[in-house]
Amino acid sequence: MSTPTAPPPVELAWPLTARSVPRARHALAELLAEWELSSLTDSAGLVLSELMTNAVNARVVGRECRTVFRRLPTGVHIEVHDPSPLLPVLREPRPLAESGRGLPLVALLTDGHWGTTPRDGIGKLVWAEVTEDDG
Repeated sequence: MSTPTAPPPVELAWPLTARSVPRARHALAELLAEWELSSLTDSAGLVLSELMTNAVNARVVGRECRTVFRRLPTGVHIEVHDPSPLLPVLREPRPLAESGRGLPLVALLTDGHWGTTPRDGIGKLVWAEVTEDDG
């Protein structure tokens, strides 16, 4: 009996602007529906929003970022490639701080399945996996 093959990864390029965040989230939602993983739309969309927002906030002028979405047996692997060399750091947010809650949410929604991976060239790759088994 053969194992069904996963669909090919979907790679998209985005300008580093705030408008790219909801556009990328919408593209992911459509893909999750196609992959029959609509139950992950909210959590995967939030994870993607946080990773994309970090890339946009790095403010590397004149550059773009890329997203890569891979179908997993029970979820989705999300990558955000951006030109900033600054790695994300998970910390406890201060109680009244207006920022700093994104990565703790990513860690919670992925059950700790997120991180960074070295890449060729400038910048970084931040990845996360959202599965039906998470949270």
